[in-house]
Amino acid sequence: MTENVENAVAIGTEKVVNTAQDIGSFIRSQRETAQFSLRQLAERAGVSNPYLSQIERGLRKPSAEVLGQIAKGLRMSAEALYVRAGILEQREPSPVRDAVLSDPALTERQRQVVLEVYESFCRENVAVAAATAAVEAAGADPKVTAPVN
Repeated sequence: MTENVENAVAIGTEKVVNTAQDIGSFIRSQRETAQFSLRQLAERAGVSNPYLSQIERGLRKPSAEVLGQIAKGLRMSAEALYVRAGILEQREPSPVRDAVLSDPALTERQRQVVLEVYESFCRENVAVAAATAAVEAAGADPKVTAPVN
């Protein structure tokens, strides 16, 4: 029994270490692509230089808040880092979402607002389609409306 618990803890620890290494190497590659030094990104993100170095080397797993700060410093979507770190589940691919998230002309807040509006339209369209299908399944004409009193 104790051996099973130790194995489960070892597997869980290994997953955390692998996730930390994955997110760290991803942050490093993004930093290098943006042509920032470690010190420059640390300053832009508001984290210490040694802490950022530990994150990049996979020695520390950053919190969601720190990932958000790093994303802001890299001028990229915090959501992308959250997904990479395993904090959020990856959503289905969407060319609209990808375009909004990668647009350098938008701030992080503007990206969030545009995506919230887009997603609300999508939800509304799904609801209308479901209601129309239900009316058609009941044998009624979906284009006919109820009389107004």
